[in-house]
Amino acid sequence: MHAQEYDEWFGENKEVYMSEILALKDLIPSEGIGLEIGVGTGRFAIPLGIKIGVEPAKAMADISRKRGIDVRESRAEALPFDDESFDFVLMVTTICFLENPLRALEEIREFLNQGVVLSLG
Repeated sequence: MHAQEYDEWFGENKEVYMSEILALKDLIPSEGIGLEIGVGTGRFAIPLGIKIGVEPAKAMADISRKRGIDVRESRAEALPFDDESFDFVLMVTTICFLENPLRALEEIREFLNQGVVLSLG
């Protein structure tokens, strides 16, 4: 699916999209620095207050950047962050696209602060 078509789906299916946002808001801490892995076009990061994302697909990363997200074009299995950089991580329908989900979770554990939240939406 192309980035623009993917992004338009959310506008065409607002009720479904908003129900997903509302469900995720219950899982996201109200404070702290968050990261969305597989940020796509920023459709989840923006309403959830997440300002940093990882996205390997350039076209999606470009749309997300236009929305104000600081996007690193990288993969979840090789994250470009220092240890203990984030307080929580969000992945929405991302883990099923990973080549090595276990390695990605190990990477995440390395850069999360103590007492962190890992949300797999």
